[in-house]
Amino acid sequence: MMIPDQYVWLAWSVALLIPWLAVYVAFPRQRRVMLWTSLFTMPFGLTEPLFVPAYWSPPSLFDLARTTGFDIESFIFSFGIGGVCAVLYNISIGREPAPVTEGERLARRHNLHGWALAVPFLSFPILHTFPWNPIYAATVAMLLGAIAAIWCRPDLARKTVIGAALFLAYYTVFLIGLEVIAPGYIARVWNLGALSGVSVGGMPIEELLFAAAFGAYWSSVYEHFTWTTLTLPKT
Repeated sequence: MMIPDQYVWLAWSVALLIPWLAVYVAFPRQRRVMLWTSLFTMPFGLTEPLFVPAYWSPPSLFDLARTTGFDIESFIFSFGIGGVCAVLYNISIGREPAPVTEGERLARRHNLHGWALAVPFLSFPILHTFPWNPIYAATVAMLLGAIAAIWCRPDLARKTVIGAALFLAYYTVFLIGLEVIAPGYIARVWNLGALSGVSVGGMPIEELLFAAAFGAYWSSVYEHFTWTTLTLPKT
């Protein structure tokens, strides 16, 4: 039995909370990272009007997305992806955050650390003025942010690159699941005519590129903002 389109966006968002809760319970040492990152990511649900209907137009609870541009599901979605993205690499190699040394914090390359972290937030408004779909602006902004962050913290370069790949794989599973619970939903909801027309297995390439860029920046966002690095757990 297919889920009515009105509830697909909600079901998809809530489904992201299932692995979030599973990881939160299974890996107590990662809970602080998950919660911090999810709460940091959640307010980005407020950016939904930038993408509706330019990028997509999902039926939502109380038809909020189509009538106001905002919706409840975006906050759930943002919360769910943020925390998991931040710890996929950590749990895959069995590491946890620990404070960096004072000497590392005083390194010359950190003179512009704050500006480097702000790159995606500063570049997106500029990129958004270009005559292209806002999804491209968001993707490029996060890629620029990831590059700037690596410049400041080369010790997190590996996590940035592998984190991007891990989150892309994770997100792809949910995109496939979306078509399973609601066949043809992507074609009905995404504004495919405004995109490149390139797809991978029926999934718009833009969605996959966005996931990779999100994974690249957000996988290490906790370590960057809290001045931590990854170490083996203390016994």
